[in-house]
Amino acid sequence: MNKKGIAVAGNMIVDMLYPINGFPGPGELTTVTGDVSRVTGGCLCNDVIDLAVLDPSLPLTALGRVGADEAGEFVLNELRKYPNINMDGIKVGGATSFTLVMADEISKQRSFYQYRGANAFFCEEDINWDKLDVDMLHIGYILLLDALDAPDDVYGTKMAKLLAAAKKRGIKTSIDVVTEVGERFGRIVTPPLKYTDYCIINESEAQATTGVKLINENGGLIYDNIPAALKKIKELGVSTWAVIHCPQGGFGLDEKGEFAEIKGLSLPDGYIKGSVGAGDAFCSGMLYAAWRGMGIKDALELGTAAAACSLSRPGATEGMRPYPEAMSLYKSLR
Repeated sequence: MNKKGIAVAGNMIVDMLYPINGFPGPGELTTVTGDVSRVTGGCLCNDVIDLAVLDPSLPLTALGRVGADEAGEFVLNELRKYPNINMDGIKVGGATSFTLVMADEISKQRSFYQYRGANAFFCEEDINWDKLDVDMLHIGYILLLDALDAPDDVYGTKMAKLLAAAKKRGIKTSIDVVTEVGERFGRIVTPPLKYTDYCIINESEAQATTGVKLINENGGLIYDNIPAALKKIKELGVSTWAVIHCPQGGFGLDEKGEFAEIKGLSLPDGYIKGSVGAGDAFCSGMLYAAWRGMGIKDALELGTAAAACSLSRPGATEGMRPYPEAMSLYKSLR
């Protein structure tokens, strides 16, 4: 097995988790039902920690920006707990990005209020390509990295330019997208897909990216449209795996155009303690599977297993388990 490993780039965030008793309407009040907790968040922190736990021998590289403040030191100290994470590519300066996460204990849904901070300035110039000796580069979140979401005359966006630079160096590329209300998907998400090998996004993001309707008026999944959305993602340029994940399951098209799916797990009552990191956990499982050379169906199982681990604890990464334990949990819940 290749031992160069995986680089994870992008958002480094402090998440402030507020457990609440239902989402209020305009002008209404809700109750914070428990202690407010502080954890690391964002694509870089969540995915690189999940990967470090899945396989403590996997070489990992973190690429991003964090503030020169107490919150930034908190993030760095959390990453330092994992010896297999190389932190030389993290730039320090400005103010650390933070997100206020309102986690509804009734519906298990959450909403996010995000301050960009240092993440807004992360750009290709922050990456020392000569020292980046990895097999894969995963970056996110598109739509939440202002400098990389900026337009580029040649590639469409600076993110697309960065991914193209990675591919020229023989590095496999992977992207993740933030779920956002608005009309920016076509302009900002589409150009990077031409230089993406692995696209792993949720049903809402896939609908906004492709224009294929996946969510009905009642918020349910339009299952029959999943293959068309995956095909559209591949048509937009994704070379290897196009993957959509949601509570109902994981779905993918591989490099041969073959469709695979894994049903979501029926979790016991009370099992879900938080969902803030489930999507990133699923993505981490998929990335690890891809790095190991697994097929897409096995990868979907591992992604689902990783998401189930994450759901067992309130924070984004605290529920993750090593690969053998994650798969044992998956088999016990299937």
